Amino acid sequence: MSEPTTESMDPVAALEAILFVTEAPVPPSELAEVLEIPSEQVEDVVDQLARRLVERDSGLTVRRSGGGYRLYSRADTYPYLERFSSSATARRISPAALEVLSVVAYRQPVSRSQINEIRGVDSDSSVRSLERMGLINEVGRLSVPGNPAIYGTSDLFLEKMGINGLTELPPLADHVPPAEIVETLEETFKDE
Repeated sequence: MSEPTTESMDPVAALEAILFVTEAPVPPSELAEVLEIPSEQVEDVVDQLARRLVERDSGLTVRRSGGGYRLYSRADTYPYLERFSSSATARRISPAALEVLSVVAYRQPVSRSQINEIRGVDSDSSVRSLERMGLINEVGRLSVPGNPAIYGTSDLFLEKMGINGLTELPPLADHVPPAEIVETLEETFKDE
């Protein structure tokens, strides 16, 4: 049996295979080169793949994020993914690390001491874990005694969030209680 040539391969099927195995979003220019199609046809091939996924009721969808294209789970599969994420097989981020990641995402660049101050607890372990996972990285040093490192989110963070940039993060104000509730809570804690 002979190997199929790239000329006989359906570019939509080839695109699906590429996006299935990739660990990062693939830029349109790279897809054009690999699929051996003009750059202006990449969007059309991506649209065709998106339609095929819908037609066969796939649990996947193709989206643009992080400067390229990648396969993602459909939103209606989230309840199943949530159940799976609690299984022993799934890799999880601890609640503390998730808090640190949120602080870094919304306040970057930010130092460890600033993270600790915002959270009110030591966050060094979570920072190290997030660095190991590749979700945050050192983006510079502060010009103060000791030159502490400052952190920002990585391209992998953008990819995992399914966004192209930090401007696509949901507004933080949507998740903060109104000022009068915060004042009431502060007064409650002052009395103790």
